[in-house]
Amino acid sequence: MNICVFCASSETIDKSYLQTGERFGEMLAEKGHTLVFGAGRYGIMGATARGIRSKGGKAIGVIPKFFEDGDVDVKFTDCELIYTETMHKRKFIMEDISDAFIIMPGGIGTFEEFFEVLTLKQLRRHAKPIVIFNENGYYDPLLNLMNSAISKNFMSKKCQDLYYVTDSAETVFEYLDNYKPYSYDKYEVPEEE
Repeated sequence: MNICVFCASSETIDKSYLQTGERFGEMLAEKGHTLVFGAGRYGIMGATARGIRSKGGKAIGVIPKFFEDGDVDVKFTDCELIYTETMHKRKFIMEDISDAFIIMPGGIGTFEEFFEVLTLKQLRRHAKPIVIFNENGYYDPLLNLMNSAISKNFMSKKCQDLYYVTDSAETVFEYLDNYKPYSYDKYEVPEEE
C-alpha cells in the first residue's frame, strides 16, 4: 500500500513524537508499504522518512517548488520527489496516489489535510481508510470539538465511522489490514420519530 502520513514538520516538538515517527517509518518498511509524505526533512515528517529509509523501504515525497529556497526538503537520493507548483496540487497528488491516510500529531497544515480527506470521504469521493494516530492524547481536544459539533447537529454521528482513532502503531496496521470501506449519505434525511 501507499500510505500517506500527514504530520508535523517542526523540530521544536517533544522528541518522543519524533521517535514514534521514526519507528512508524520503520514499521511501514517492515510491512512492505510505501510512505507518501510532504517531503520535509524536519519534524515527524522527516523522522518517518528516516525510519522507512533505515529499513530499506520506499518513500515518495510531494513538495511545492517554492520550498526549494527554504532548504526544508529531504536530501535522500533514494526518495522519489514530486515537485508541484502549489500546495493544492501537492495535496491532490498525495491524496490521489495514496491508499490510506495516517494523521499523526501536527499543526495547522496537518489539521487542514485531515479535514480535507475526511470531507472528501464524507462526500464519497474516496473510500480509503483514515486513521488518527492519537499519540499521548494529542488529538483529544480536536475529537472533543467534533463531539460538540455532533451534539449540536452540525455534524452527523455517522461521520465518526469514517475515521479510526488509536494511540498505538500496531493497531494502526491491524485496522488497515482489516479495513472495510464505509460510506453514508450525508444528505439523507432522518426519519421523524
